[in-house]
Amino acid sequence: MEQAIHELVHMVAAHPQWAYAVLFLAAWLEAVPVVGSFVPGSTIILSLSALIGAGDLSLAGVLAATICGAALGDGAAYMLGRSHPDWPHRLWPLSRYPDVIRKSEEFFRQRGSVAVFLARFLPPVRAFVPVTAGSLGMPPGRFFPFNLAAIACWAPAHIVPGMLAGSAWHRAGALGGHVMLPLIVGLIALAGLIWGIRRWQRHGAVEAGS
Repeated sequence: MEQAIHELVHMVAAHPQWAYAVLFLAAWLEAVPVVGSFVPGSTIILSLSALIGAGDLSLAGVLAATICGAALGDGAAYMLGRSHPDWPHRLWPLSRYPDVIRKSEEFFRQRGSVAVFLARFLPPVRAFVPVTAGSLGMPPGRFFPFNLAAIACWAPAHIVPGMLAGSAWHRAGALGGHVMLPLIVGLIALAGLIWGIRRWQRHGAVEAGS
């Protein structure tokens, strides 16, 4: 996984015009139930954000692409649940994860609207809460303000660390050639560790109900 992300960073660095589409897609897929468990969207966002500090990407563009992708992904999941309330329980592949759906419903019922905000920072239920909020009848006027506020906090939390790492390399000047590889490898390793922990948490949440 780390090697694949490392190659992706190099590819995007060579073709910056693709970066914003990649960031948008990563954030969008991160919000899709089940699919988000296999696509390391947060890891990709964190890694590519290093290119901001190096001057290859703009902070505004990265924020816009990431926020729009996450908002459209969450919004689509919410509208799916709202239009078809029974789908989370009978539509494949959601129906294969009944325990995660149950935990998402309990999390939502216990915390109400705040659950929409908190869930974006909790990998085991993040991709399931929007569709759950829709299926349980949460009004759009309550869902979208909490959801957009959460995304507005979540996106910088992933982007800023990568940007600062890239900026530190850029300021190194003549030492950049010696610092670049360890910096990128370290950043990708950290992002890979975060993704691995999230996968372990998701797997544990599913196994607990089996």
